[in-house]
Amino acid sequence: MSAVASRDGLRLGRLWGVPIYLAYSWFIIAAFTVLTVGPMLAGSGQSVWAYIAAFAYAVLLLLSVLVHELAHALTAMIFGWKSEKIVLNLWGGHTQFTEFDATPWRSVLVAFAGPAANFVLAGLGWTVAAFVHPEGVGDFLLWIFPWTNFVIALFNILPGLPLDGGRLVETVVWKSTGNRDKGTIAAGWAGRIIVILIVLYFIVRPYLLGEGLDFKFAVVTALVAGFLWMGAGEAIRVARMRGRLPAIRAVQLAEPAVGVPRDLPVAQLFTIARPGTSFVVIAPDGSPQAVVDPAAISAVPADLLPTTPVTAVSVPLAPGAYVPEHAGGKELIDYLSALDGDRYAVVDQQGRVTGLLRQATVVAAITGRPEGPGHRGTR
Repeated sequence: MSAVASRDGLRLGRLWGVPIYLAYSWFIIAAFTVLTVGPMLAGSGQSVWAYIAAFAYAVLLLLSVLVHELAHALTAMIFGWKSEKIVLNLWGGHTQFTEFDATPWRSVLVAFAGPAANFVLAGLGWTVAAFVHPEGVGDFLLWIFPWTNFVIALFNILPGLPLDGGRLVETVVWKSTGNRDKGTIAAGWAGRIIVILIVLYFIVRPYLLGEGLDFKFAVVTALVAGFLWMGAGEAIRVARMRGRLPAIRAVQLAEPAVGVPRDLPVAQLFTIARPGTSFVVIAPDGSPQAVVDPAAISAVPADLLPTTPVTAVSVPLAPGAYVPEHAGGKELIDYLSALDGDRYAVVDQQGRVTGLLRQATVVAAITGRPEGPGHRGTR
């Protein structure tokens, strides 16, 4: 595979049709591994080969993660799920799916395929080690490979998101409640509990017992705990957003608006709608073309209002930036994501403008956070 630079990192090529990327952050963990493991091996008289072995260990770890992610992707293919890419990074890696029809047990099978692959690698590694007995750094690599895969597998089956074992918690709650989002939230909180237990056992406990604490180990533990905490929080956030989607409707989120012809004088705007109504300029073909800007109206001298057309005080809408009133849920989000701009006219079944939908309003409805100040102008 030849490496090609991209935003995701170095594109190494494709395996079974799935693009593989090596994130630039991986070089950080590779350097950390060399600087940590290298001196340990050098202290036992291995000289420069110690650092070569340490780098080889980083590469073996990378390959183990790649096998883990490929197991996810290949198992997903059985169910018709499409994998967009695999990214190997500082924290290990992740497989990104583009389309999939998730069901409780399919989700578990895809998740546990990763740890299962690492258990298989560990078993193969120990089998080889039982018959091959190299010396020096070769012996180190031969034994560290299966142990590393065993630890990766064991760690990933812990029952909390973002770890693979969290999918089992998600599935149990999903099956018992019939609600996937409740399952994801429960698995996310389980992941946070795991983080707390990790910090208490590996950092707080040794400190309180006076056993001493290795600084490098403490830093790695803290970084892993921070990563897991953020991953668990993201899972909870996404589940809550997903739960809000069914209630989102364009007609409910839109501000009142009316369509006006291109040649309408600005002065007549104040006679055709109540205060608080937005005005959408209609193109000759009947499609929404622009939105009247209240700030631009205030800049027009009073004596020119009767002769100034609304097009002179309007901000263009992006091409096709209008949505039907009935659009809602994931359909609405997918539709808006394909459009440019941050404002969209809302039209009824006859194509008449009935509202103006702002991107900020939709985002606020999905995230549950209030819109920022100043998002609405005075009309």
